[in-house]
Amino acid sequence: MYVLITSDTVGGVWTYTQELVTGLVYAGHRVTLVSFGKLPLPHQTAWMQTLSGLDYRPTEYRLEWMEISDRDIEESKRYLELLIAEVKPDVLHFSQYCYGDLATSIPKVVVAHSDIVSWWVAVHGREPDETPWMRNYRDMVSNGLSGSDLVVAPSRWMLDQVSKYYLQPSAELVIYNGRSPALFEPHLPKQDYILSVGRIWDPAKNVSLLLEHEQESRISIVGWDREPGREHQHRDVHAPKNVSLLGAKSQAELWDIYSRAGIYVAPSRYEPFGLAPLEAALSRCALVLNDNPVFHELWSNSGIFFKKDDAEDCARKINELRRDPELRQRCADRGFENACEKFSALRMVEQYEHAYQELSSRVRVA
Repeated sequence: MYVLITSDTVGGVWTYTQELVTGLVYAGHRVTLVSFGKLPLPHQTAWMQTLSGLDYRPTEYRLEWMEISDRDIEESKRYLELLIAEVKPDVLHFSQYCYGDLATSIPKVVVAHSDIVSWWVAVHGREPDETPWMRNYRDMVSNGLSGSDLVVAPSRWMLDQVSKYYLQPSAELVIYNGRSPALFEPHLPKQDYILSVGRIWDPAKNVSLLLEHEQESRISIVGWDREPGREHQHRDVHAPKNVSLLGAKSQAELWDIYSRAGIYVAPSRYEPFGLAPLEAALSRCALVLNDNPVFHELWSNSGIFFKKDDAEDCARKINELRRDPELRQRCADRGFENACEKFSALRMVEQYEHAYQELSSRVRVA
């Protein structure tokens, strides 16, 4: 089977793409991958070097959630139409909504990784104001969803948000994101420090929660502390002495950090899936999780939950695990087993393969 996949190089979508594309190529499928947004750095594309069946086409078209992106979207649609005519794939797999309404008879899968409206509600407690730009964004998302043959989301919650704020897809499916357990080291001795991964400036990631209440243990936070485009502005993050702000790290560096952390804290308000807690679980970190619906869906029996956005209760739950090594180990073991069973890259790839085959068969019959 020949699949054309679109992605962007920012955050978890690129990691998801890496696992999916690698799995499809190793399974014998041909893949053309198109990336949008910033061109990836060399360390972001190192995984492609062994994939002889991959045709990679990087572009710098702006992403659909950016406010000044209309022209880029139209130009990128024309680019995709020409590329589709050139490579003639069997299935189109879009990680952006805006391409779901492309005029083609080739089956189209649109993946709802996240969206602005559900993000806004989770962060601000209400829907965004109905500005001209927001109306245009909602129309674009709805048109893409309506034009797709299948809408996939990485959690049941995220799929429900699509129906709630846009429209009910004609065909929908939950496929959990996956990671390869072999990439992580779950057997090294753990050290007494806490880890969290997330953009400090992003209120959805809510990492600043760990700075609001004095912690008894060392805390390491991985992630940018300044918003893109504002890197040169003065940093106003004031971290306590026992909190280390490590900045962004490569995958290899992060794998090493995971392997030594005993406890991982996921404070996100908004998380349609959350690859960082999965990576921590595969490294046998005990999970301490904010009380949000996605974390309950994914980790209900294998994580410790603190009251929603409550820094004091978060610190309390961390200390409970630190003072009870047996409890911490049980939590870490349950998280590891849950991650291997439900969220492996192999399982994710097999489910996408099945979805592609069903769509192709449906089109042939029609």
